[in-house]
Amino acid sequence: MVSSAERSAKLRKLIAHGTVTMPGAFNALCARLIEREGFDAIYLSGAVLANSVGGVPDVGIMTLTEAQDHAGHAAAVTSCPILADADTGYGGPENAARTVRVLEAAGVSGIHLEDQEFPKRCGHLEGKRLVPVEEMCAKIAAAAAAKSSPDFLLLARTDARGVDGYDEAVRRAHLYLEAGADGIFPEALRDRAEFERFAADVDTVLLANMTEFGKTPLLSVDDFAEMGYKIVIFPVTLQRVAMHAVRESLRVLSRERSQKALLQRMQTRADLYELLEYDSGRAPRPSA
Repeated sequence: MVSSAERSAKLRKLIAHGTVTMPGAFNALCARLIEREGFDAIYLSGAVLANSVGGVPDVGIMTLTEAQDHAGHAAAVTSCPILADADTGYGGPENAARTVRVLEAAGVSGIHLEDQEFPKRCGHLEGKRLVPVEEMCAKIAAAAAAKSSPDFLLLARTDARGVDGYDEAVRRAHLYLEAGADGIFPEALRDRAEFERFAADVDTVLLANMTEFGKTPLLSVDDFAEMGYKIVIFPVTLQRVAMHAVRESLRVLSRERSQKALLQRMQTRADLYELLEYDSGRAPRPSA
């Protein structure tokens, strides 16, 4: 089993040598498939934790314990780095520090913390409110001090672009880096020009969020690589595709009262067992 420290070191190497594509896993089986299909890293979205695990909106309802459980299952059956959405850190600075310790022990390679007030909102919705800069910096400093491995990646997400404008997002980004963040996640930038400008204004490890149906246009990983971004996440893509397929399948079952018409759309039993290493005799163990 790959240790948390080894995963974190691998993530640092990946971002040092290129731009990392991170599809979002909605459960551990999905995490297995992401790794099996050749992706170097996995993302765990807070929205997906709320939606797929809790069946609730992404408004700060889920707890650190639930995030720990979700991450631990994914880490137990994969070996590649995992970046997790830690929302607002589940409280103040002490909570943010505990969040780092708990998720790092669960096998996570890095997290991002955001500067919204609790209860938070989806980053691409209106009505967000920011915490004072000093409060967020204290949270980042506490989280940075709690890291077990120096390679554990601590990213600060700022939602300032949609609240107080672009310049405030840049100002906050620099203050968050001074407080101990390893990189910045600028949420809800509006176009390619803003992404390019932000990369010029904030020289650090940058994450781009390619969520669908939001305020940000859909650019490719190659586009972001050209701009100097090191991580591109696709947080809800697989959940959205899967849920569309589930809905269509339910309609077929309701209409035809049989699943025969769905067989060609299914993962076969053989494919599932191969993905699960069913005949290996090896049960997953938690990361060290």
